[in-house]
Amino acid sequence: MACERPSSIIPGETVLSIRALNFSYGNRQTLFDINLDVPAGRITGLLGPNGSGKTTLFRCCLNFLKPSSGQISLFNKPLSSFTPAHLAQHVAYVPQQHQLTFPFTVREVVAMGRNPHKGLRLSLSRRDSEVLEHVMDRVGIAHLGSRVCSTLSGGQRQLALIARALAQNAELIFLDEPTSSLDFSNQLTVWETLISIAANNVGIIICCHDPNHILWFCDNAVVLKQGRVQACGTPAQTLTQSLLQDLYGRRISMAKKNDGGQPFIYMEGRS
Repeated sequence: MACERPSSIIPGETVLSIRALNFSYGNRQTLFDINLDVPAGRITGLLGPNGSGKTTLFRCCLNFLKPSSGQISLFNKPLSSFTPAHLAQHVAYVPQQHQLTFPFTVREVVAMGRNPHKGLRLSLSRRDSEVLEHVMDRVGIAHLGSRVCSTLSGGQRQLALIARALAQNAELIFLDEPTSSLDFSNQLTVWETLISIAANNVGIIICCHDPNHILWFCDNAVVLKQGRVQACGTPAQTLTQSLLQDLYGRRISMAKKNDGGQPFIYMEGRS
């Protein structure tokens, strides 16, 4: 059993479209004329220094904030046409950090992803239970189902939140710095999981502070600076040495392994 994507969505089709988007907090404008497309079956990495507008952009796309002007469309429909319940059936959000007040088990947390599909039902259906077992197995946490989330490692908790998003059976997933507090092994596990999810025709957009992660794992890159899109395209095309130096104000270089493997970005040493 698998959680198939609706047949109406074609791989590579735009699932999120942003046109001429502007946003202001009072008199302070923070987003300027943003244009962006997120395709199905691809990982789009959003890179930018702190204060560049990444989180504000996410909040506008999730309907938490109302833009000053511009258009956001999901699946070729205006975002404004989605009710919160309808939006939750199609779009999932994985926050950077999530503190659970109550001692929920992993299975209970993942089961929350089925709430948009339950309607008035209070209990899980057989189908819901099948989905839970499938997504927990898919991200490698089936053996943790009865564990209380607060007792897990950071990487395990992050995988539980990703499994919850998968349980929504969403066609589009937003992730905010999902690997920021994880060790290297768990970072790789999360990225491998996201690549597998995208391969199932899910659109993924992810805020990330590590340009190497975008270079290695993402299909598309969007660079924000001071609320404006500085560049977008494939990571190899977009993350140039000159752009990164302008973005971070440091001497940054790019190199490749001698065997022609993946390039990597590093900060130059002191002269």
